[in-house]
Amino acid sequence: MERVRVRYAPSPTGFLHIGNARTALFDYLIAKHYGGDFVLRIEDTDVERNVEGGEASQTYFLNWLGIEADESPDKPNAKYAPYRQMERLDIYREYTEKLLESGHAYKCYCTSEELEEDYNRQKEAGHASTRYNQKCLHLDDATKASYEAEGRQHSIRLHVPEDQTYTFDDMVRGEITFESKDIGDWVIVKSNGIPTYNFAVVIDDHLMEISHVFRGEEHISNTPKQMMIFDMFNWEIPRYGHMTLIVNENGKKLSKRDNSVMQFISQYKDQGYLPEAMFNFMALLGWSPKGEKELFTKEELIAEFDESRLSKAPSMFDVTKLTWMNHQYLKEKSDAEWLEFVRPYAAASHDLAAKDEAWVEKLLLLYKDQTQYGSEIGSLIESFFNEPVITEAEEEVLSWETTKTVAASFLKNLPEAWSVEALKEAFNATKKETELKGKPLFMGLRVSATHQSHGPDLMSALYLTGYDVVKKRLETYVNA
Repeated sequence: MERVRVRYAPSPTGFLHIGNARTALFDYLIAKHYGGDFVLRIEDTDVERNVEGGEASQTYFLNWLGIEADESPDKPNAKYAPYRQMERLDIYREYTEKLLESGHAYKCYCTSEELEEDYNRQKEAGHASTRYNQKCLHLDDATKASYEAEGRQHSIRLHVPEDQTYTFDDMVRGEITFESKDIGDWVIVKSNGIPTYNFAVVIDDHLMEISHVFRGEEHISNTPKQMMIFDMFNWEIPRYGHMTLIVNENGKKLSKRDNSVMQFISQYKDQGYLPEAMFNFMALLGWSPKGEKELFTKEELIAEFDESRLSKAPSMFDVTKLTWMNHQYLKEKSDAEWLEFVRPYAAASHDLAAKDEAWVEKLLLLYKDQTQYGSEIGSLIESFFNEPVITEAEEEVLSWETTKTVAASFLKNLPEAWSVEALKEAFNATKKETELKGKPLFMGLRVSATHQSHGPDLMSALYLTGYDVVKKRLETYVNA
């Protein structure tokens, strides 16, 4: 098998989002599975739409996810560089001239107004799809000269072969066929001299020796255009795989206007999702391993990846499943790793500087098994920094006669030597005195002392709440 070289080629017109990240991940997995190269190439020819920081976002968050490029603008291989399309314009011009000389391409002097007028006539005549009328295909030299004298700018169009069939074996969808008669002569170089996507991508893929291409299904219709260019230069065509849509829980395609799902990888990092959980989760969006296993290391996914198991059905972005998966990874952290990870998220919502260091560590460790993503810690520890709001559920528990009995007994047994062990002794004394157990005992004490109906280990929670606060809450409730 030839050396596998796979490219991910984003446009810096935005920041790294779920769809692009999934594409990059599959590119990376197939490259690494076959011991090949993962290439990051920047398609920056849409200069008007490029955004500041777009390329940096792609690079930073790919690396954060663990999708490291073997070659990129930052790690160039002299054989294939440069890796930004706007730095390759001379290369495109060279191949454009070859197509002009061979008659496979021609200059088009039609203005945008003329083109729009002709397309409107085609629509009025009932044509479902419009195409270029080839007005400039056979222009004589005198007409070209007159257009040049007028100052008309020209684009360059590819002369689409007649009666040609283009068939390729898609890695996801199987055999797909297009007919050239359904495709009009298309622009390969715009009037500003910048190549179009479908032209530049072929030159780059060939010169960079790309063997496999994963991309979104919206690119299926681009494939025959690209195959034309490969054929005209007698170049080998890469293997294509067009991934299915990612949809939300309602089955609708993810869009940037969909507020039900966070769209950008930066948002997941900010919320405290782990890169290894994101990597694992996205690998299962459109691909399924053998067996029922769902949690994989990066190395396991590389070893198991098999393009024949790519799905033809849309993939649902299940936020609940991602959160569950992230939770599993968080629970695997050592206590030291957990504290290092979660502290910034806790500090972002609460003033930890005013608290004793040992107290902070005990508090954060108390919620290690409960926290599903980093920023969730802020709400989980809220009651230790601000008085909780008592809800209807808590009011109901406080209305139980047994709750006042438990609170009064625990208040009487409240230890002044404040420790978890001393609190356990006080609890056991209360249990014995009241002869209560189960929900009346545990829930009654939790709500009356912490003002919450749910939480972590009760004795640890009481210890962290502190003697003064617990005593005051119990006294206020018992004496009400």
